[in-house]
Amino acid sequence: MIDIKFLRENPVLVKENMRKKFRDSKLSLVDEVIALDVEARENQVKADTLRANRNKFSKEIGALMGQGKKEEASIKKEEVQAMAEELKVLEVREGELTEKVKEIMMAIPNIIDASVPIGKNDEDNVEIEKFGEPIVPSFEIPYHFDIMDSFEGIDLDAARKVAGNGFYYLMGDIARLHSAVITYSRDFMIDKGFTYCIPPYMIRSDVVTGVMSFAEMESMMYKIEGEDLYLIGTSEHSMIGKYIDTIIDEKKLPQTMTSYSPCFRKEKGAHGIEERGVYRIHQFEKQEMIVVCKPEDSMMWYDKMWRYSVELFRNLDIPVRTLECCSGDLADLKAKSCDVEAWSPRQQKYFEVGSCSNLTDAQARRLKVRVNGENGKYFAHTLNNTVAAPPRMLIAFLENNLNEDGTVNIPLALQPYMGGKKILSPNK
Repeated sequence: MIDIKFLRENPVLVKENMRKKFRDSKLSLVDEVIALDVEARENQVKADTLRANRNKFSKEIGALMGQGKKEEASIKKEEVQAMAEELKVLEVREGELTEKVKEIMMAIPNIIDASVPIGKNDEDNVEIEKFGEPIVPSFEIPYHFDIMDSFEGIDLDAARKVAGNGFYYLMGDIARLHSAVITYSRDFMIDKGFTYCIPPYMIRSDVVTGVMSFAEMESMMYKIEGEDLYLIGTSEHSMIGKYIDTIIDEKKLPQTMTSYSPCFRKEKGAHGIEERGVYRIHQFEKQEMIVVCKPEDSMMWYDKMWRYSVELFRNLDIPVRTLECCSGDLADLKAKSCDVEAWSPRQQKYFEVGSCSNLTDAQARRLKVRVNGENGKYFAHTLNNTVAAPPRMLIAFLENNLNEDGTVNIPLALQPYMGGKKILSPNK
């Protein structure tokens, strides 16, 4: 959510930002919220004037009663009563206007960073840099389900009976590999100075609407029936929600945290859940990183964070590249974002395994995350980035570490988390 004062002073810029994000359908919201804001401020002036006059008249009534002028006091009382009735109407309208302005402001996209390339959708995203040589081996790489199945490491049929499509059982070495990646990712981020955290896996509606747009909420979140709770769709929602309605001492910034959690997604509007794979699923686990910092530091942290993801993947012998998300591919709250994509030797192309985003103060305004600085209070900047999200990450890992005989190499960084094993051998 952007600053209402900024919108008042820069309506043309806000509309141009909408056009850059290809949100032309929202252009009318700017004029609508400006008109409501004018009415709200006029309403506030009237209400404040009435309150002041009411207080003034109340004092005068006391003085008149003390002087024995009951008739004059009675007239004043009637005027005060009329003011009170008018004030009630104004206060009701004040609440209505405040709520409506907030609702519209939450639908207006955040201002994108000047460095963001202009484009309509993810096809217009721009490659930034490649890390590691994308190898195409001389032998055929099987589909990731078949690799896992060769280790007797996956059972989708049983999961389908228990929960339906989009769920899985991981077993044996594949399950251990899954846990090893998460645990290594945790320690990797702790070594970078981040505080480890296990957050709640459910969040209330005020946190949901604070961390994401309404459209994202509808397509992603599972609602707990009969309760004001949602299953988290991604770890950063619960992590950023930790700071809701808080004032942080500037000396305690930045706040850098890494979290583990399971995540749950409806995947509404997706092209269908795979029946044989684990690329698009309803349930997965994730190691996340979030940063809450001063505005002038957020771009520095943005660059650090996506580079941490690249470093981790390269430590696991997985070639990756980074893509700058274009304006039309940015969710409403994002000011700048890039995807980290891993190389798939089987498909001979890259696919997304993580995303790093700078939301500037858009989330902080919604959640009221403020900083107490030397020159007064201000809204913090918030950022988030995926460290690792298996089982999707396992696809990249298995394909890039697979040998022709079906064995899988365990990179040096991961060996301590796999009981010292250097190679995994299939059961089939």
